[in-house]
Amino acid sequence: MKRLIALLLVAASAAALAACNTVAGAGQDISSGGHAISNTAEQAK
Repeated sequence: MKRLIALLLVAASAAALAACNTVAGAGQDISSGGHAISNTAEQAK
């Protein structure tokens, strides 16, 4: 029983870490898109 609980805790931790990386990556992608739009607007002036 202890082994099962430990396995579930490890699996839950791995899933939580993967989700954090995914959200951080999405934030970086959105930020890069915003910078590209800002640069294009500056060049169009």
